[in-house]
Amino acid sequence: MPANISEDRVAVERYLAQRIPPPLPARVAGRIGSRLIVSAPWLWPLLRRPTRRLWNRMARRWDQAIKPDSPDHLAPLDRACECLDVPPSRVLDIGTGTGAGALMLARRFPDAQVVGVDISDVMVRAALAKRSADLTDRVDFAVVDGASLPYEPGTFDLVTQCNMPPFIAEVARVLRPGGSHVIADSLGSGTPSFTPRRILRRAVERCGLQTIADGRAGAGTFFVARKPGGVMR
Repeated sequence: MPANISEDRVAVERYLAQRIPPPLPARVAGRIGSRLIVSAPWLWPLLRRPTRRLWNRMARRWDQAIKPDSPDHLAPLDRACECLDVPPSRVLDIGTGTGAGALMLARRFPDAQVVGVDISDVMVRAALAKRSADLTDRVDFAVVDGASLPYEPGTFDLVTQCNMPPFIAEVARVLRPGGSHVIADSLGSGTPSFTPRRILRRAVERCGLQTIADGRAGAGTFFVARKPGGVMR
């Protein structure tokens, strides 16, 4: 057996052993919601309210059940950042949950301003509680719908998401020319919100982005797209 396949299997088993899977309704909703958001984003207004209720309920046990701060959970997001040509100065983490991805990105890019947003106000309160004093000047969290971001066009050098459906058209709008969009799934195709690579490629191309890289990291997968144009500041 090739070494990388063996290592991936070990990573999957280790990560699964330390987390409690979301309940079946959450897994089913994630799978259906992801496909609909990518293929028929106009349906999102019908899903917004039940989605918010679901994640508000999940937030109360999210950290204990899913272990989002663990290196295994964050491995694909971390690996995807190696594909960036220039360290970003403005980062947006969509679907930040209790803030694990945003806080990791702030430490990886010590000169960057990072904003983590989530549709769940309960998740955002938990993220703010986890933010350490040394990051208060560089990291903020807000209750925001990923389908309707309250930011001007071209605001961010990097937009990330981990384990959530991608609102690609809205991401493309807020990216600066030369900026990157990272889509990470901690359990690869086993992630409830996972979107297959071929669908992501078509979706980013429709929105004017270019696929840069994709691959595996530990138990998960990552996908990186870039907005053509200038150099990140």
